[in-house]
Formats: sequence, structure tokens, C-alpha cells
Amino acid sequence: MLNPSALYRFETDADHTVPRPGVLVVTLGAFVDAGQIQSVLGGHLLETGDPEVVASFDDDQLLDYRGRRPAMVFDTNRWVEYDDPTMLLHRLTDRDGQTYYVLTGPEPDYQWERVIEAIRELVVRLGITLVVHTHGIPMAVPHTRPVGMTAHATDASLIGDTVSPFGRVQVPGSIGALLEMRLGESGHQAVGFAIHVPHYLAGAEWAEGALAALNAVVDVTGLNLPNDDLVLRARSNQQAIAAEVEGNDDARAVVTALEQQYDTYLEGKQRPSLLATEASQLPSADELGADFENFLRHVADDETS
Repeated sequence: MLNPSALYRFETDADHTVPRPGVLVVTLGAFVDAGQIQSVLGGHLLETGDPEVVASFDDDQLLDYRGRRPAMVFDTNRWVEYDDPTMLLHRLTDRDGQTYYVLTGPEPDYQWERVIEAIRELVVRLGITLVVHTHGIPMAVPHTRPVGMTAHATDASLIGDTVSPFGRVQVPGSIGALLEMRLGESGHQAVGFAIHVPHYLAGAEWAEGALAALNAVVDVTGLNLPNDDLVLRARSNQQAIAAEVEGNDDARAVVTALEQQYDTYLEGKQRPSLLATEASQLPSADELGADFENFLRHVADDETS
């Protein structure tokens, strides 16, 4: 492995000589982030805090630019803007003055093990006490019921009596998941939360899920994080979704069927898992596709209007 320390640099105006212990919240994207949970949560923390960039990473070594091309702006006869992808470690303080960190940026395409070792070095040098990662996964659940999540950790005591709806499964990897596993192997504490996002909202922003992620971070870390803006955003988002569902017969039928399935699951009468569905209750995937693409466009339009 190439030297992990060469992947990042401390910013010259940031004081990193004295460790300032705190929690690290990782929002580096994932193979799946239904409901844009990571981007909404990370953006909320940076927008409502006073972040200081402590360290930056050499993205040119880590990203496939042709695989996901950064946006540029052309104005009349010249290029004027380049939205360069940046992987940054920010230091913030919560409302009680407690230090914490947020790692933002795109999920690296290359050198995962080297990136993880670089993050582990920063964990040690800065005195980071716990690493938290959260993202969204699509599930057959309705948006009208309490937000569910799957918790996992290097130490089971971090997640208490949380029950997972999954057994042993194989899924595509993400750097957040591998980071949690490698940190555990090296004796560091890490915890993650996979927010259960209604599958019909997987491609849209679901602020209610991001609020649930924020609450999970608060519960496991004890940080006093601001939530007012995200509460308002979630309320507006839910109202827009409700209005679109009410005006769409197919969407209303799907949500009603999912509500019945969810309630039956809680009662423990028929289905052993939230993943179970009955074809007689739900339209086919092809039938849902066009309707929900239109549905999500309307939700987005209502939120920006």
C-alpha cells in the first residue's frame, strides 16, 4: 500500500497540533443512498454550524472523473465555473460547545483501503472517539408510518436492543461499511444506521429520513445538534408528498397497501418481514415506474415553488 499520509494534508490555518476529541460523522456517499439521506444530513450540519476545514484529500488520486463528470458552467464565450469534487474533514462544535467532525465528499472510486487507513490515522491524531455513518436503503414501507432503520456497530453495546429485519445477506460494498469493519478490526468504535426509505421515494429527497438519521446520531453520541431547520424541511417535504399521493390513484393504492402490510407486520399476524409483499396488493414494477417518475417530479416541483 502507498503511504496513506500522502493522501491528505492539514489545512495551514487549522490547529491540529493538539488533539480535540470528538465524534466523526462520515457522509462519503454509498452504492445506495435512498432518499439522499447522507447529502441532506451532511448539508444540514454544515449549513447550521460554523465548520472549519481541518484536512483535505487528494481527490485526483481517488476519483474517476469520466465515470461521474463534475459540472462546469459556460458563459457566452468562456468557462467560468468548475464544481470540483472535494473530500474534506470539517471540525464543528455542537450547541453545548462539544467538538465533533464531519467528513464530506464523493465516495472514492479508487484506493479504498488506503483511504480508510488515512481516515484511521486522522482518528488517532485528532483524538476521535467514535465514527458514525448513516445512509438510506429502499424498503417496502410507507412514508406515513414511523421511520425505521437498521443499526450496526463494531460493539453491540452501541446499538442496544435494536432488532434488524435482516439475517445474513450479501450486498454491494461501500466505503462507509468497509470503514466501519476496518475500524472495528483495529480496535476503534464505529456505528452505522441504514434508514428505511419508502422505495417509491428512493430517487427523491426525503427529509423525514434525514431527520431520523440526525436523531440517531444524537442518541448514540449525546451531541446537541441543531434540528429546527431540518424539522421544517421534513414537514414541508411530507406535505408535498401527501398532496401528490392524494392526487394520484395509483400512488394512493400503493401507500394504502404498504400501510396495511406495515400494520400487519407490527401485529405479528401474517408476515414475518417488512420485505414480504403480495403481488395481488401491489401493481407490477413496470406499472409503477412511469407513475412514480411523474410523482417524484411533482414532489420536487412543489418543494421548489
